[in-house]
Amino acid sequence: MTLAIPLTGDVVSPQAHRLLAAVRELVELSRGTVTVEQAPAPGPETVEEPAEAPLEGPEVRLLTSSRQALLEGEALPLTRLEFDLLQYLAERPRRVFTRAQLLAAVWGYERAGERTVDVHVRRLRLKLGGHLPLITTVYGVGYRLADDARISILPHD
Repeated sequence: MTLAIPLTGDVVSPQAHRLLAAVRELVELSRGTVTVEQAPAPGPETVEEPAEAPLEGPEVRLLTSSRQALLEGEALPLTRLEFDLLQYLAERPRRVFTRAQLLAAVWGYERAGERTVDVHVRRLRLKLGGHLPLITTVYGVGYRLADDARISILPHD
């Protein structure tokens, strides 16, 4: 199957990067490949849409090698599970996870009460501040990373 997604402009938006990451993940699950080709420059008959506004809100950087979280450059005191939960969601943007899935993936077991996830999400939201909810609730299902979350995962400091 071939999927063509026209992306115009010199700078690819963070949403487009998330889309490409989600497509890559789906393709890897089925052992396919993803290639990104430079689109031809728009001709005179092509109408360009206005560029999206840059994302607003706080920027969070996860430094995985030192297990540090930085909120707008300031160290964020996260517990081990809070860091793991945020990293898990950030590595899988645009996916919704049930409490049971998060318990199995982050905590490593499924037998604890599902409200454990709620408590950790609430504490994480408080530490991240109320500027913009980085973790959103999908009512009746679970949690996901917000579409406009500005989170970078950096493997090296």
